[in-house]
Amino acid sequence: MHLAQIFESTMDILINFIEQVGYFGIFIGMFLESTMLPIPSEIIMIPAGMAAAYGNMNLGLVIFIGVLGNVLGAIFSYYLAMFLGRPILLKIGRYFFIKPETIIKIEKFFKSHGNISVFIGRLIPGVRHFISLPAGVAKMNFKTFCFYTTLGSAIWTSVLTFLGFGIGANKDLIKKYLNLIIIICILLCGITIACYAYFQKNRINN
Repeated sequence: MHLAQIFESTMDILINFIEQVGYFGIFIGMFLESTMLPIPSEIIMIPAGMAAAYGNMNLGLVIFIGVLGNVLGAIFSYYLAMFLGRPILLKIGRYFFIKPETIIKIEKFFKSHGNISVFIGRLIPGVRHFISLPAGVAKMNFKTFCFYTTLGSAIWTSVLTFLGFGIGANKDLIKKYLNLIIIICILLCGITIACYAYFQKNRINN
């Protein structure tokens, strides 16, 4: 089976699933995406965007529900971390397939960047799921936390949804150039990481 066929069949399954669970399913999925039971937002919002392109869902409502679920899930994690504390989080994290090293890594990221790390973290895969935990442990100002969380979630959710909407509207074109698109995405990710590492190194040196 060619890559384009795998892509098409996978997207069809995900789109059908999203249409079945509806807006409430999107809310629950994006809520869990912000907790210690992370579900990749890509498999929720991209198919939802494609469903909107086909006219089966409302694009604006999809984005709103996705952001709402994401923010409320983050608030849940924030208060959970605040009440449980760091030692208990490190202990119970393993039951949710979260290694202590992962939590420590996110803590260092939070301490290194301060409050803005909540916004930056919402845009970084692998970090976005857990950035609420160190914020809760540190008892970050709640209003500031909500502001940065909402801003980051809105950007991330919108990008994924519009990506799905674009794929849905140009499905045949995407299939034709799928390999090229994957290569370009990998290159863009590499460039983004390199730029971030460069500016971070300069910030430390200065």
